[in-house]
Amino acid sequence: MSSKGVKRASPGAETEKNPFGDVELTDEDAVKLQGIQKDIARVELALERRAQEKMVPVYEKRRAVVKAINKFWPVALMNHEMIGVHAQHNADQAALSYLEDVWLVRDSTESRCFTLEFHFKENPYFSNTVLKKEYKYVSPPVETEDKPDADGITETMLEFSWERDVQPQATKIEWKDDAKNLTRLHPRVTHDEDEEPSEGGSFFNFFEIAEDPFDVGVAIANDVFPEAIEYFLGHAGGEELDSDEEEDSDEDEEEEIDLEKPRPKKQKKA
Repeated sequence: MSSKGVKRASPGAETEKNPFGDVELTDEDAVKLQGIQKDIARVELALERRAQEKMVPVYEKRRAVVKAINKFWPVALMNHEMIGVHAQHNADQAALSYLEDVWLVRDSTESRCFTLEFHFKENPYFSNTVLKKEYKYVSPPVETEDKPDADGITETMLEFSWERDVQPQATKIEWKDDAKNLTRLHPRVTHDEDEEPSEGGSFFNFFEIAEDPFDVGVAIANDVFPEAIEYFLGHAGGEELDSDEEEDSDEDEEEEIDLEKPRPKKQKKA
């Protein structure tokens, strides 16, 4: 009579343990690590502020050059996928076609806060020549003396929180005609004030409504503004070519490549 075999455990299986299971962090070591993290954050912030200051003259030089290029900024903005989605209405794009300059001003106290300036030519939509979107720094209360170090960095700066310390501001748009009032024609739809809007509506709600739930301003300041030339040329964003562009690639290779010619990306519909 045969008996069924019994599966036997591999030698040492019962005694095998996680080789990292005995790692423990003492309170003393935790404090030391937190101190190092603060040191790293302090240096990184100082370098970031220094880089921003160094870039201002370069951006000013770029500003003068791109003003002479027709629709530079509208094309650069629309080539950012998210912004293209929020400016999907034809009327939004028509109004943005009058945009001739975008400028970013960093807060003198807290450089991670900023004001975006959109400069417009005379247009049939609104009377404003400049539409601003400010991300205002609201300093938290400081219990102890908060002296800046040699680089101008304070302890409060190291504890900066975008959600807590920043208040986006609204700008009133002087619409010329109710028929051209894009924020009235395409309002932002929110069913619950604690939730992200279900419908963003017109791109110009970005200016007229203080809250920026889609972080459009952050995308413009951190993505488009510093890399404006790359976005204008259609090189930024790391997206693959559309299928029809791939089909035309062979024909393109036969033609002389114009590196300066912008290639606006196709915009996705919401």
